[in-house]
Amino acid sequence: MAGHTDSSIVIDAPLPLVWETVNDVASWTTLFSEYGESTVLEREGHRVRFRLALHPDASGTVWSWVSERIEDPERHVVHSRRVETGNFKYMWIFWEFTEEPAGVRMRWVQDFELKPGLPLDDNAMTERLRTNTAAQMRRIKERIEAAARHAAAAG
Repeated sequence: MAGHTDSSIVIDAPLPLVWETVNDVASWTTLFSEYGESTVLEREGHRVRFRLALHPDASGTVWSWVSERIEDPERHVVHSRRVETGNFKYMWIFWEFTEEPAGVRMRWVQDFELKPGLPLDDNAMTERLRTNTAAQMRRIKERIEAAARHAAAAG
């Protein structure tokens, strides 16, 4: 059985600002609260390969992996996958950014399957991802909306 989440949030900011901010992988340690490291390893055109590491967990373990993103700036979508899958058989994320009257809808669709023998199953991971995704999306929304307000006041 595989896991699946489909989450979105509307950000009251211009599409170029949302797109540029979210796709600046090197700044993800400030954009997301969960990452202690975000290092770009390779960039070629609209493809970027990078290493992410979470902040240490309660036992001091730092979870790290390599992912790859391919941006489509014309359609405002990104296809992402874990290259180093860790506890996952696979992890794919589809990002979509669409303009709406209230702002930009940022949508993440995550499809994955955990490797067998782990303390949690796909259902438990799905719930964990839903909770964390909602928190991260709220944080991103707050940061981008603050930047948009600052730019509007300065400009």
